[in-house]
Amino acid sequence: MTRKPLFARSTAALAAIPLAFAISQATAQTANVTLYGIVDVGVQHVTGVKGGSITQVASGIMEGSRWGLRGTEDLGGGYKAIFTLENRFEADTGGLSNRPLSGAQLPDRFTAGLPLAVQAALNGAIGPSLGVNVPGRFFDRQAYVGLVTPFGAVLAGRQYTPAFEISNRYDAFANATAASPGQLAAIPAGIDIRESNALMYRIELQGFYSSAYYAFGESAAGTKAGRLVGINGGYQTAQFGAGIGYNERTNSAGQKSLNSLVMGANFDAGFANIFALYGVLKEPIGSSAPELRAGLIAGGVPAVLVDTGILPRFMQDSRLYHVGARVPLGVGQLIVGYSRLDDKRASNADSTSYGVAYTYPLSKRTDINLAVTKVNNNANAQVLPGGNGFLGGVSAFGGKDVTAYQFSLRHKF
Repeated sequence: MTRKPLFARSTAALAAIPLAFAISQATAQTANVTLYGIVDVGVQHVTGVKGGSITQVASGIMEGSRWGLRGTEDLGGGYKAIFTLENRFEADTGGLSNRPLSGAQLPDRFTAGLPLAVQAALNGAIGPSLGVNVPGRFFDRQAYVGLVTPFGAVLAGRQYTPAFEISNRYDAFANATAASPGQLAAIPAGIDIRESNALMYRIELQGFYSSAYYAFGESAAGTKAGRLVGINGGYQTAQFGAGIGYNERTNSAGQKSLNSLVMGANFDAGFANIFALYGVLKEPIGSSAPELRAGLIAGGVPAVLVDTGILPRFMQDSRLYHVGARVPLGVGQLIVGYSRLDDKRASNADSTSYGVAYTYPLSKRTDINLAVTKVNNNANAQVLPGGNGFLGGVSAFGGKDVTAYQFSLRHKF
């Protein structure tokens, strides 16, 4: 992967900011353009890492640090044009991407029993791809334009997937901190969060909402190759909500790979807002299996070993459970949650997390946050949790339990 020097990326970003203000001023008479963002940075201490524990400054503990532009233009007759361009950045480094605490390390169950040379080849093929926005997309979080009509909205570009919307909506932590249930299904990924080259139809009416989603693979191998389709629907008010979402991906060979069915609900019990989430995560063949297979065989690994002894290790069949609550406490909010990943495969890499977080507002736009999360890994599980904007990675060995202590300062603008 080719990367520009950090200084070049930083100066380009700084140059774009006054331009954004100029655009906003120039279009203020005909449209509404807003510059917005979040800077979330703090300190975390994580146990269970190979070699001991790590204390570090981290960006994105509660929410991924970002800046973006969004705009609308009223076209009349109930029609409106909209757009969003949203950049991710690492407030601790100024970069565009991050790598796990565990680096390129893979879970032991992916390599156990293989010849050392094959283990090295497998780590070399997959390890460098672990992380968030490793390709370094400038508008990695979102980049789309759309037309809102009286009959719904049509959006085109890089967007969140239907299953992830449900996961985020009914996660008590809303993907914040190491305690979010999504941390248990991060390596390998259990839910596709967002996808490029996507068309989405979205409708919202009197509390009901639904989305239909199609992301093109844009491959000469056929329309099925590399695509992602999804759908969701639900009902949401301030007192109650319930929804269901489904994603289905095909790999570059057109084979059905990662598919995620997620459902959840929440209700306001007065003293607390209660959340519940359930997911069925399956991957009958790896999303990157064709590329991994070709690379390993080209590197001298026998095809029969790749097909029967390596690729099956990356299949998934698991169930994700989560219950949690948001409790008003003083001027702030206490969040508690329990999550479990039940691996149905022979590897039985089950993991369980217990977490608590407290958010204390300093103003309408600034808050401080504290979180403690305990992850219990069974004999073959190696979950090392991260935060909203970054991967934790892989614990030192199978069965190694992990604790994460996190503190962050978050400012919204």
